[in-house]
Order: sequence, then C-alpha cells, then structure tokens
Amino acid sequence: MTDVDPAKPLKDFKPKKSYFVDIDSDGCAFDTMGIKQRECFCPWLIGYFGLQPVAQAARECKEFADLFSKTRGFNRHKTTKRIIAELLPSHPMVKARNFQVPQFPHYFAWVDDPNSLLSNDGLKRAIGETSNPDARRELENALAWSERVNAAIKDIVKGMPPFPFVRESLEKITPLADVIVVSATPCEALSREWEEHDIAKYAEVIAGQEMGKKAEHLNYATKGRYEKNHILMVGDALGDMKAARANDALFYPINPGDEAQSWKRFRDEAFDKFINGQYAGIYEEKVIAEFDKYLPETPPWKK
Repeated sequence: MTDVDPAKPLKDFKPKKSYFVDIDSDGCAFDTMGIKQRECFCPWLIGYFGLQPVAQAARECKEFADLFSKTRGFNRHKTTKRIIAELLPSHPMVKARNFQVPQFPHYFAWVDDPNSLLSNDGLKRAIGETSNPDARRELENALAWSERVNAAIKDIVKGMPPFPFVRESLEKITPLADVIVVSATPCEALSREWEEHDIAKYAEVIAGQEMGKKAEHLNYATKGRYEKNHILMVGDALGDMKAARANDALFYPINPGDEAQSWKRFRDEAFDKFINGQYAGIYEEKVIAEFDKYLPETPPWKK
C-alpha cells in the first residue's frame, strides 16, 4: 500500500475561476499570533532558557522578534536563537543588571545547520544522533520547551475570531476568484479554526504544514493554471511575500498591528484593483513600502 501524498488536494486542484487568491491564517486572517507569542511562547521561553532575572527584557525581545520586526513569522527556533544570542545581550535592562544571558551553542548550531529539520521531530532525530552529553542536554531542553509551548497553545488559544473585514473580504473574493488557505499551522488546527467560524466554506483547499511550505502550496495549486498577474497572496510576514515572489504572484500585505484597516482596504480597494488589472506596479509597490515600515530591522532600544 502506497502512502497518500498529503499535498494531493493542492496538486489535484482544478481552477473554477480565472483569478486566484491565497490567504495566510495565523496573524493574517486570525488574531492568533499575539496570544500565541505573549501567552504561550514567551513565559516558557523565560522558564526553560533561564531568563527569569530579565523577564521583562525577554518579553520585549520576544515581541519585537516575532511580532514587529522582519523576522515575524519565522520558525520558532530561528527567532529563539535571535532573541538569546543577539537581542537580549544588547538590551539596556540586561546590561544594567550585568546579567549574563545563558548561551546554548549546540542548540544554536542545530538551528543554523541547513540540513536540520527545525521541528520537534527534527530535535528528536538530532538527540538520537548525538553522543555529546552537553549537546543532548541543550537539545532536550529545547524539545521540552517546544512541546510545552504546543500544549499551552492547545490549552489557551481558543475561540479566536477572524479579524474584522476578513469575512466580508471572503464574500467579495469568492464570486470572482478561487481561494485557498496557506499556513505553517498543522492542518487539523487550521481546519478547526476556519470551520469554527464558518469561513472554511469560502476556501477550495485549506493547506497546513503537512502539505509543505507556503511557496510549495502556491506552486502546487497554481503552476500553469492562471495567467500572469491573476495570482495574489495575502499575508502578514516577509516569508509570505517571499513565497509569493517565488511563484511570480502578486502580494497584498496585512500590516501587523493595523490588521482591520488592512482588510478593510483590501475589501474596499485592493481586490478591485487586482481584478481590474490595476494592482501590479505602482499600487503594489506602495502597499509593500508601507508594510516594510511596520517591520523594522533594528529594535527600539538600539535607536
């Protein structure tokens, strides 16, 4: 018996309309990124990585790295390394208290290894392959943290509605364009969220992490199926824009912290421009330049 390809729904997708819109979920359609980062990731980051003496600084670094900077939406291990190795040591509270931020060189080496699978399964594999007790200890700590975060998300992140104007935008899109959901969230949680709020009915496919990366989602669903400038991705992070660009798709940004207004503009203006062939060029450049200002590279305490 052959294994079923989890990406089969995308690969078998057949266009019904001549336009295509794919929409990210966490932090884009749903207001879930803030509660996940602040209430699930951050407290356990402080607890597992020994940051209690500078907890407030750690919170500020976490919020900057994962919500309001160019690494928004990055893999959890990538931003954890950024926080501990780069952002926290430069924070004025850490310097004022002469706190030596704990470092985890073996874990960081795993994060930086291009061959690493940056997930719980990847950590388990790395733990099984190492004979170095220090490396094992660091990797086991990272795995325990990551698993505790997942449990916290399951316990805490419930009943979160879509942002204002998401439903209205979907109602406007679907008569004219095919819609799929693309996300790094597991498929089960993704489908549950969209069905809970009765908006799953607007999407042809709901694609989670099991179906591949976002760029792969787009490729599977659209390659050779739509005309140029007939594909638009809606997202809230630079990774979403890169996925769009990798597939020669247009990009509409949902600005972090100003999501409702971004969705209102999409409904009232941007989608019409997309359908009317007026989106590519000056208009897209304008909204992306605005988006870029919402995601600085330098934290406020370094300015």
